[in-house]
Amino acid sequence: MPETAQFVDPRRWKALIFIALAQLMVVLDATIVNIALPSAQADLGISDGNRQWVITAYALAFGGLLLFGGRIADLWGRKQTFIVGLIGFAAASAVGGAALNTGMLLGARALQGVFGALLAPSALSLLAVMFTDPKERAKAFGVFGAIAGGGGAVGLILGGVLTEYMDWRWTFFVNIPFAIVAAIGAVAVIREPVESHNSSRLDIPGVILATTGLVSLVYGFTRAESDGWSAGPTIGLFVAAAVLLLAFVIVESRVKAPLLPLRVVADRNRGGVYASLALAIIGMFGLFLFLTYYMQVVKGYSPVKTGFAFLPMVAGMITGSTQIGARLMTRVPARLLMGPGFLVASVGMLLLTQIDLDTSYPALILPGFLLLGLGMGTAFMPAMSLATHGVEPRDAGVASAMVNTSQQVGGAIGTALLNTIAASATTEYAKSHAAGAPSRTALQLQSMVHGYSAAIWWAVGILVLAAVIAITFINAGQPEGGGAVAGSGDGAAEDAVPVMAH
Repeated sequence: MPETAQFVDPRRWKALIFIALAQLMVVLDATIVNIALPSAQADLGISDGNRQWVITAYALAFGGLLLFGGRIADLWGRKQTFIVGLIGFAAASAVGGAALNTGMLLGARALQGVFGALLAPSALSLLAVMFTDPKERAKAFGVFGAIAGGGGAVGLILGGVLTEYMDWRWTFFVNIPFAIVAAIGAVAVIREPVESHNSSRLDIPGVILATTGLVSLVYGFTRAESDGWSAGPTIGLFVAAAVLLLAFVIVESRVKAPLLPLRVVADRNRGGVYASLALAIIGMFGLFLFLTYYMQVVKGYSPVKTGFAFLPMVAGMITGSTQIGARLMTRVPARLLMGPGFLVASVGMLLLTQIDLDTSYPALILPGFLLLGLGMGTAFMPAMSLATHGVEPRDAGVASAMVNTSQQVGGAIGTALLNTIAASATTEYAKSHAAGAPSRTALQLQSMVHGYSAAIWWAVGILVLAAVIAITFINAGQPEGGGAVAGSGDGAAEDAVPVMAH
């Protein structure tokens, strides 16, 4: 076993605090801006056509550069990359909060994505190389998994509070103290084994192909949402993405020091983790979006009340991750946590397909949120640990980036796919029920709820598929030994969820 696997940092638990804080900042940013967007749009005069770019600019930069950021972490060192990512993210957030016009805000969001792509994989891979004892690793990834799973919902709460009681600009400024504290802590307590660095030359062709391919894919789904799936630009982007990513695979199989060593993704367990996580995030992103609009537009909740309505989901995720997943991860094969976890989440999602104009929050939405949170938290915990398990230390950064990439691409697909389904179902319902509607407003609201319900049914099916993939492909047994990142790359896998990015 490599010497790196035996490295035990006496300050690793203190380091976890600052790594978790940085991860929370990145995950929060995926949703905190959503609730503030209407206020920002009105304040800066952003057109309806450009509104989506406040979200898309971040997603394109973050999703497109994650693999590059993961490899940079392996080359530069994870601590250095982590600190640079924190400082850059804080600076970009300051620019966003001080934005005077649309261009300044969009540029800040793109910069947040760039530095987030450095920060997210370096945070996860730091855990992978610092926590090598299986029981300690389970606890560390339990904390990290709870943040990765529940941070998006926390962002909705915090975004609502800041927007309603302060100003939309604080959804950007709030990142600055997070980043400063995390950076100071990182300098003081984080250490990583020098032997885990990868001194290979950077694979420039791989960087170009992976970045342009992923950007084309994410942007293709964004255009599908606005222009339709059969539109020329949408099809062109998907074709370009397929060509570029295929070329990327060919290049990676031939170069001496690839950006993404194919051994990282070829492993059956890691491949199963990446695929099932991507599918789970597709369902989750759609739910956040639909339920936010449902509670504010249909139920008349304030932004703050809407945010707090998601709290039971966050509590469920934390409980599932730290009390179920972390406790059982060293005793039960990962597939027997991930598969049932996704199925429990799908039952919660199934309850939420029953929403109507007069749905009771305590009777239907609350139990749906609790089941969804418990299931996702239980599944995310072993997934995050499994995705980097058995990876060579020099590949820990890029393996971590693959988890974030699968989530980010899953989020883009989920938002576009489920939004398109919801919009189509809404339009069809409005047309078929126009004659008997008591009022135009009632018809609009009922049509909207019908569209949300139709899309959530799809999310149920997607979560069931994630469970099937987890149970079928992931065959790793109970974690043994301390080799979290000590294998040769062909053993059981271990993961790290980020970012929600979404």
